[in-house]
Amino acid sequence: MTGKPAKEDAIDPSVIVDYTLPIADPFVLYHGGKYYAYGTRVNGFEVYISKDLKQWKRNDIKALSPENSWGTRWYWAPEVYYVKSKNLFYMFYSVDEHICVATAISPEGPFVQSIKKPIVENEKGIDTSLFIDDDGTAYLYYVRFTSGNVIWVAEMNDDLQSIKTETLTKCISVESPWEKIQGTIAEGPSLLKRGSTYYLIYSANHYESQDYAVGYATSSSPKGPWKKYTGNPILRRDKPAASGLVGTGHGAPFICADGSYKYIYHAHGSTTSVGPRTSYINDFNFSENGTISISGEAIKPVVVK
Repeated sequence: MTGKPAKEDAIDPSVIVDYTLPIADPFVLYHGGKYYAYGTRVNGFEVYISKDLKQWKRNDIKALSPENSWGTRWYWAPEVYYVKSKNLFYMFYSVDEHICVATAISPEGPFVQSIKKPIVENEKGIDTSLFIDDDGTAYLYYVRFTSGNVIWVAEMNDDLQSIKTETLTKCISVESPWEKIQGTIAEGPSLLKRGSTYYLIYSANHYESQDYAVGYATSSSPKGPWKKYTGNPILRRDKPAASGLVGTGHGAPFICADGSYKYIYHAHGSTTSVGPRTSYINDFNFSENGTISISGEAIKPVVVK
């Protein structure tokens, strides 16, 4: 028996303006019945909006424009969170290899830095990811250039604009063979909590490597120590979920409308060219014993009028 897609599931080719979601280092926020996707592509950040994860519309204005931000180049890896206690949306991102945060009253933006300076002024860093624990403590995970790209965490101050530098703790550095194929790079952190277990999802290798890949580690504390999953990597070009894609990584898990998780990530433009990097979405699962897997047929988003 062969299944046929419902008519309402078919995408009219006349409305498609791009057969890919043209962002790298992607992140998705589900809020108010819509999905918002942000990523690396231009100076500042665009936002793409969808109701079904398949068809996306690019918003007419940038979510973050350079004039509303410190820095002038290398706008990378934005992540956006709604913080209920403050009734604001927070965008954490990298610009000119420093970490920054901007706020808005809408997930569409415009996001604005109230004080135009990096979160950490005297040190380079990239790839920020926010986690607020059940007790209200906020943690910022990000990459510091300490013997390669290394993932660290620090507690944030209540303003969510600055970190408590005395709490900086190293989380993940390159150790395993799968992480060492190209470069000394652990990056793109995301933090989830299930029950009493903390999961730190990350990518390793240089993003230009076809073996760019995703793994994770677990801990009983948001600061670690972290135990890497013995079955890493969970996403790489040789895994079924990659479906022939190469350079798969630097993504983020997100909660869908039905409460399930999916994972958005980027891949190389082709097997012969790194760019333009584009984004794909797969299922993100927890087994009964707490093991994470990325599986299923990839959603290949399109941008429509």
